[in-house]
Amino acid sequence: MRNYQKRVVITGVGPVTPVGIGKEAYWESLIQGKSSFRRISFPDKDMSQYRCQVGAPIDGFDLSHFIEKSKFSKHFGKTSQFAIVAASLALRDAGIELEKDDFERDGVHKQTGVYRLKGLDAFQAGVVLGVGSEAMDLMEHFHERFLSRGPRGISPFALPNIYLSAITSHVAQYFSIRGTSYAVSTACASATHAMINSFLQIQGGGEDLMITGGADACITPYVFGGFDVIRAMSTRNDEPSKASRPFDRERDGFVMGEGAGVLVFEELEHAKNRGAHIYGEVIGFGMTADAYHLTDPDPDGKALGKAVKDALNMAGVQKEEIDYINPHGTSTLMNDRVETRMLKDVLDKQAYSIPISATKSITGHLMGGAGGVEAMAILMSIEKGMIHPTLNYEFQDPECDLDYVPNQARKKEVRIGLSVSAGFGGVNSAILIKKFEE
Repeated sequence: MRNYQKRVVITGVGPVTPVGIGKEAYWESLIQGKSSFRRISFPDKDMSQYRCQVGAPIDGFDLSHFIEKSKFSKHFGKTSQFAIVAASLALRDAGIELEKDDFERDGVHKQTGVYRLKGLDAFQAGVVLGVGSEAMDLMEHFHERFLSRGPRGISPFALPNIYLSAITSHVAQYFSIRGTSYAVSTACASATHAMINSFLQIQGGGEDLMITGGADACITPYVFGGFDVIRAMSTRNDEPSKASRPFDRERDGFVMGEGAGVLVFEELEHAKNRGAHIYGEVIGFGMTADAYHLTDPDPDGKALGKAVKDALNMAGVQKEEIDYINPHGTSTLMNDRVETRMLKDVLDKQAYSIPISATKSITGHLMGGAGGVEAMAILMSIEKGMIHPTLNYEFQDPECDLDYVPNQARKKEVRIGLSVSAGFGGVNSAILIKKFEE
């Protein structure tokens, strides 16, 4: 019989971001407010066709610098590569040793090129990751080959590696994880929805440990162009470092980033039994839908507010107990205004007393991976007693008048943090993370 009262804690973090790979590098960039926005270009593409030419790519990323390549890793798209490196970092940060999953058959030693989690039951670990879009770098590459050469231009490895589910399957295969494995795709709320699903999987007794969060590699000609034509991204091309400016009056769109934020969620007793370091505990969540528009948020923010209220009610937390909010904070005109309005509606006067800092002002928008790295920002704030700034906040918008921690990190003891995520189609999610207490 399942025990629905299991507590779920977070024991490992693995950020792969434009501003740093690994916990220390990522946190240092957040606290120092070091962004990596720059003008980008695509091979064989006329960039004058793009209104926005600013992005936050991970420059110089090479899979072999982080993991031993396996016989199948040469077929990975960038999203899978980011996810596997982030998962590896998170597992090691959680104190889980990786060992080669080799074997002998008929007296011959076989090298599988994959790993397993030492000392853990492979069926008691799972993978649920958020992914905003398919492996678009592979999709676009093979589409161009198809147009020039027909079906013979498509590799037999193309289609199986493009699927959304391929990203989680790659992680499961690489680490020999044999429990629950699937992808969640709810646009920019994907990672937070994945974490909520992982929380429920552990709380319901399905697995003891989940690799969760999200990954995305959307800086491709087609996806970038798609967001460009709907005018969602900043056109501050001549001043890239100033392009992402959540809640600032002069904001004109988000900056697209790429990468992954993968965390290890674990059942409390399982974590304690192996002596794991515990960053924090998941205590509540909410999920709603605007049912309003395919791209625009509902201006009244009621559904988004309901997600936040549900998270608070589930946790039994009063608004006065929230120490820090990591918002969706995209730097788009509508999102920041609606989110501010929602927070004032839900939290009343208390909204003015809670520090709010937007991670996307530093990392850019990691799309399906955003919620993962933003949850990490809360965990690190709990751990370090510091809150990172909202970068490029210079001019106050009269409709965005809360405490956005402008431009400088702030010392602050954080016991409870709220992370808010929203995606195209009006999909909303909120998750509450608390400092671990017995």
